[in-house]
Amino acid sequence: MWTIRSIKVWGFVGPSGTGKSYRAQYVAGENNINYIIDDGLFIKDNEVIAGSSAKKAPTKIETVKHALFQTPEEKKEIQTAIRKYKPEAIMILGTSDSMVYKIAENLGIPKVSKIIHIDEIATEEEMETARRIRVTEGKHVIPVPTFEIKKDFSGYILDPLQIFKSKGIGKAPYVTEKSIIRPTFSYLGNFTISDQVFRQIIEYLAYRTPAIDKLAKMRITKYEEGPSIYMEVIAVYGYNIVEALTDFKEKCEKEIEKLTAMSIRDIEIVARGIKIPEEEKIDK
Repeated sequence: MWTIRSIKVWGFVGPSGTGKSYRAQYVAGENNINYIIDDGLFIKDNEVIAGSSAKKAPTKIETVKHALFQTPEEKKEIQTAIRKYKPEAIMILGTSDSMVYKIAENLGIPKVSKIIHIDEIATEEEMETARRIRVTEGKHVIPVPTFEIKKDFSGYILDPLQIFKSKGIGKAPYVTEKSIIRPTFSYLGNFTISDQVFRQIIEYLAYRTPAIDKLAKMRITKYEEGPSIYMEVIAVYGYNIVEALTDFKEKCEKEIEKLTAMSIRDIEIVARGIKIPEEEKIDK
């Protein structure tokens, strides 16, 4: 019978920018681990199932705090997902042994039983290349695909590059998919996320929001730290506009980050008009 105490917890440790996240899926696959905790995210195979990227935090200190799951809200979301998915093993990524120990402690899961260090699987030259890219280009890798929306949306998605690597004769190959965030999004090659992708995601959310009749206008401005989104909507008469737009903004931020792994710089929403239902017109 599964319990929290039955989870086997591993650590994958290395200094920031040495390629941990890049190699995470490989290390997890080699050790039959399907669940990874990295930078505030709880990942199952190639899918983010809980959490939000620590890279959205405004300062480096806040990034570290978020990655450690120091607030009750951050802990609860991950703990709820752990109980839902019942993993047999979890691999925690961190910059030091003490960091992965602290994450396990904060989440209330068993102590880390084994730690793998980055220098056990990567050469000094490979780690130095990763450090140089992090410093000069500000790129950060997360071990999930950039798009996780194929099951929900269609018609505008670029198929991700899947990297198949053999474990040896007679052994099943493993598949690794990665996203490079801020500023480049890539699977060992560059592609661009069209503004139309954001529009279709937001239009879908607007359609699912009773307080919004339609999306009237949207403008995307792209920055290195993420896109800035301005939109105008037609609200539906009878709803609290401030509350409705605040809730809609939060949904947009959360879904765009979840589905594209992009950090949103900011979202501004303006109610340009009010849609009065036909029954209201008749009553008058």
